[in-house]
Amino acid sequence: MGASGASSFLLGRRLESCFKASFGSMGPPIPPPKDAAGQPSRRLADTADFVDDDRWITVVLSVVRIVACFLSLMVTTIVWGVIMMVLLPWPYARIKQGNLYGHVTGRMLMWILGNPITIEGSEFSNTRAIYICNHASPVDIFLIMWLIPKGTVGIAKKEIIWYPLFGQIYVLANHLRIDRSNPSAAIESIKETSQAIVKKNLSLIIFPEGTRSKTGRLLPFKKGFIHIALQTRLPIVPMVLRGTHLAWRKNSLRVRPAPLTVKYLPPIKTDDWEAEKINHYVEMIHALYVDHLPESQKPLVSNGRDAGGRSNS
Repeated sequence: MGASGASSFLLGRRLESCFKASFGSMGPPIPPPKDAAGQPSRRLADTADFVDDDRWITVVLSVVRIVACFLSLMVTTIVWGVIMMVLLPWPYARIKQGNLYGHVTGRMLMWILGNPITIEGSEFSNTRAIYICNHASPVDIFLIMWLIPKGTVGIAKKEIIWYPLFGQIYVLANHLRIDRSNPSAAIESIKETSQAIVKKNLSLIIFPEGTRSKTGRLLPFKKGFIHIALQTRLPIVPMVLRGTHLAWRKNSLRVRPAPLTVKYLPPIKTDDWEAEKINHYVEMIHALYVDHLPESQKPLVSNGRDAGGRSNS
């Protein structure tokens, strides 16, 4: 997996030991994502068999977990916020600290939530690339914070700065923001984003749907990540997230122990892509997600539109 992967693994093991000693019975640790031979596990988290538990004790435990997540997020955000304020003159150092903050915080939050997690295709997780993933739950944020490689920046709407705690650390970590207020401003933001990625030798993480799915079903993809790929010529690595919509549903303050799967698909090369085929590339990658998602997360076909949200007429 390389030196950076080994360092992240060792850091994760040390942190897990610390969490066990500090939090004891807060919840079960996340099962390791590799099999006995040290290879990525091929076991799928079976979300279709997940049965919800509405007993009062599980509701109380859910509240405890959410409060613990918030307090933990507040502590790590304050600590790294101070570190990044000190590093204000050094933007790239803040990006690396932002990644470290994400690895520590994301791993810790997932440990507190206690969901069993299976990770597949981790051999593709340290490629310099444009990482994309479907978005149906706040849990998605915790997972990508934990799992994206060092030297990766996110891209979000410029209004993210107003999100308590997370928005401020996002900006301090020198992540990228895009102005979606009008088409011309959005195009200019994409150009600036692409230039920053190439100039600083960075990777990118982005939600191609552009928003969170309310039902867990895959939404149509926006074209922004294709435009960035055309301008940077970086490969695209799809991350397929399964079950997160069951673990923490939209507009809910209840978390559930649904099994989760994170699957990295092989990098898609963009060296010979042509601007005239943007729609084809969007449809191709959307179809990949449809193929790798369970039935409960596949897009519905309705109103004369196909699974990718495109008109059949």
